[in-house]
Amino acid sequence: MKFGVIRRMSSSFSRALDLLPPSLNWVNNDFYTGSGKGLDVINKATGGVVMTSASASDADVHNAVQSAHAAYQKFRDMPAAERGQLLLKAATLLEERTADFAHLETLDTGKPFYESEMDVGTGVDALRFIGGIVQNYHGNHYDLGGNFAYTSREPLGVIGGIGPWNYPLQTACWKIAPALACGNSLVYKCSEYTPLSTVALAALLKEAGLPAGVLNIVAGDGSVGAALTSHPDVSKLSFTGSVPTGKRIMSKASDSLKKVTLELGGKSPLIIFDDVDMKNAVSTAMLANFFSQGAVCSNGTRVFVHRSILQEFTSQLVERTKKLKIGNPMEDGVKVGATICKMQYDKILNYLDIARKEGAEVLCGGGPVTPDNPDLAGGLYIAPTVLGNCTDDMTVVKEEVFGPVLSILVFDSEEEVIRRANDTPFGLAAAVCTQNLSRAYRVISKLEAGSCNINTFNAYPAVIPFGGYKNSGIGRELGEECLNYYSQTKSVYVETGDPWCPFE
Repeated sequence: MKFGVIRRMSSSFSRALDLLPPSLNWVNNDFYTGSGKGLDVINKATGGVVMTSASASDADVHNAVQSAHAAYQKFRDMPAAERGQLLLKAATLLEERTADFAHLETLDTGKPFYESEMDVGTGVDALRFIGGIVQNYHGNHYDLGGNFAYTSREPLGVIGGIGPWNYPLQTACWKIAPALACGNSLVYKCSEYTPLSTVALAALLKEAGLPAGVLNIVAGDGSVGAALTSHPDVSKLSFTGSVPTGKRIMSKASDSLKKVTLELGGKSPLIIFDDVDMKNAVSTAMLANFFSQGAVCSNGTRVFVHRSILQEFTSQLVERTKKLKIGNPMEDGVKVGATICKMQYDKILNYLDIARKEGAEVLCGGGPVTPDNPDLAGGLYIAPTVLGNCTDDMTVVKEEVFGPVLSILVFDSEEEVIRRANDTPFGLAAAVCTQNLSRAYRVISKLEAGSCNINTFNAYPAVIPFGGYKNSGIGRELGEECLNYYSQTKSVYVETGDPWCPFE
């Protein structure tokens, strides 16, 4: 598997096919042939199988964990500054190979190439930020008047990471960077739908100088994740995915009191007040709904619009949404690519059918699209959809669709919209659009969500923590705070004189 600095070849998957790895598993710094069932890698744009590789079996997962456990004993003693330098080198290598990784990501996910380039960039940002701060991440000293105490941050051991299919490379970087920075080793289970960029990242980290066994990749379905979750030598689990799966992982982790970080689903509100710049407000609504074919956990799919601007906002939103080009994700100008799999495709269309039956009005989109290019006939494409006449009790408004479906809801007052925005079991993200910053700060402070924006959406730079409230998860990714979830505190009291003792 050879990566080089290349230029994009428009409309072609040939470069991505040239980069396919010999295996989807990586153990002890080398590609590893699994002993599980065959796993097909699908070109989401065409529906064609591009390679088949054995997934990991329970025995393979055990082997990966044992490799990580052995490597941890030495890696934990590497100075934090050296671990940081390793991540910084990896960031530079990944940045240089943006085009290669973007080709793999687009082949694997079906998202437009320009989005894949952005995803590589966010992965670079995470590696670079975490690599740059870790040497200054430490405990504290406490002067106790002669005696003193101090705390230190220590690694947890072997981390089990489980990634999603919508942002495979980005999420892998978000979990791998803090895990390694804190001196842990890691076994990472990539999604069976999108394994390519993760195993390529492992090879890149080896090139950056990561010792053998510190990072291991296992590919496969939920059974692979279950084997990792239940393994006795795994100290912590970091999972990104659905709420039901996250709850099962947390329940299983409790058997051995494993620590968990869970970044789960959402049904986030976007509130559009009556004083907005209309073009920017419409842009924000589109940013909140149409990246990655709508498969973004933080998406602001509940768009609350003040009644006085409803008609103008809706008209501009529908006009711009209809212009989004759907098709070959490698082509310039394409903004909407292919849905990840038939199961997700059917789920989205079912939600749209339910929405119609419950009274929602399809203002644009609302169903499948067949691209003109016959080469894409095997892909699964859904038009970006705007639904009007929505109410809070509709299924499509309450449940996470994970597709390109935007629901417009009308409101009249600030107090009302805050109450309605918070009336959900989710709490991952939220945003407010207004030119009145006093109102923006006031409303944001009352929204029950962990990751918020003002006058934009889905902006989460590496320097700030990302995560949710309520059923949307536990813990945080990114920011310096994420290091707290990959390390533990040791407290030490130092007696400098004779210890006090009442026993003769």
